[in-house]
Amino acid sequence: MKRIYFILSIFLFITLISQAQPRISFDKTTQNLGYVLWRNPATVVYNFTNTGDKPLVISNVTTSCGCTKAEWTPDPVPAGGKGSVTVVFDAEAIGHFFKEAGVYCNASSVPVYVDFEGEVTADPKNYSFTHPLGFGAIRLDNAEIEFEDVNKGEKPFIEFKVANTSSKAYAPTLMHLPSYLEVEADPAILGANKNGKIRVTLNSDKLPKFGITRTSVYLSRFSGDKVCSENEIPVSVVLLPDLSNVSDYEKKNPPRIGFSAEELNFPDLKPTQKKSQTIAIENKGRSDLVIQDMQVFGIALMVNLKKSILKPGEKTKMKVTVLAENLPRLKKEQRILMITNDPMQPKIDIYVKASIKK
Repeated sequence: MKRIYFILSIFLFITLISQAQPRISFDKTTQNLGYVLWRNPATVVYNFTNTGDKPLVISNVTTSCGCTKAEWTPDPVPAGGKGSVTVVFDAEAIGHFFKEAGVYCNASSVPVYVDFEGEVTADPKNYSFTHPLGFGAIRLDNAEIEFEDVNKGEKPFIEFKVANTSSKAYAPTLMHLPSYLEVEADPAILGANKNGKIRVTLNSDKLPKFGITRTSVYLSRFSGDKVCSENEIPVSVVLLPDLSNVSDYEKKNPPRIGFSAEELNFPDLKPTQKKSQTIAIENKGRSDLVIQDMQVFGIALMVNLKKSILKPGEKTKMKVTVLAENLPRLKKEQRILMITNDPMQPKIDIYVKASIKK
């Protein structure tokens, strides 16, 4: 009998070892860069999380041509840890481009591919190509500031391009800055028809809370400009929950969130239709699951979550409704962002795709 138990123990050990493995999960595997200015190298960053249960190691990243170079997180990424792959494109050839990079790692027997595309333009004065968003005579390449997957103590930054199409000198300025944001313009003064960059740095230690923080800043378009909806730039920050103080019991018996779907599709809607779908959420872990925060990105979405605290084995439902009449006003992909106390999935994105029947 002891021998049988011994053999079963060995078999169970081998089974557990064979199941334990790293897993690489990219935030995005494809990106569209839009218009890129000729001979101005473009940098593309692919952030990833090791959602497996063994350290993740990237051994190499190959690119599809000599016009791109890649760098990656060199050290092993522990389970639940984060890393990145950075690809730089030299933008030497005019016209449309599509580039791939193959990520070789111990999470897959074949390379995991990421890609990006866009178009290189040679006209440096036509800022409508490289700076598509107009704020009067000032143009930007982006009109939203988003910091995601930030840990307490980090100071990440975001850079966006700014162009002055007026006939006067201009000092790039963001008004109504919260205490946790700092801004630096390079150069500090833009001459007529000149361009530069604005760097926004986040001091995560000054954020008021974990989870999602949203506010707005305002681009000063000229001296004496005032705050209004026309120069508003939304700001969102996701500060990941602090899981360092959880008890030993919770570490050994963590919550685990499960979904019936992590993407919803609403094709061929009528122009005034309102349609709903339901996602089942379950706590598959051994301690209470807490949905600490939730944010909806998309003016065509309505979300109703029945419960935010689930005991082990308990389920709840989330109703997602799409308002078709608001779909033409969308600027970005719709999604629902959740912050949970699941140590393996503290941040979850549920994407919603919808279209109006033509």
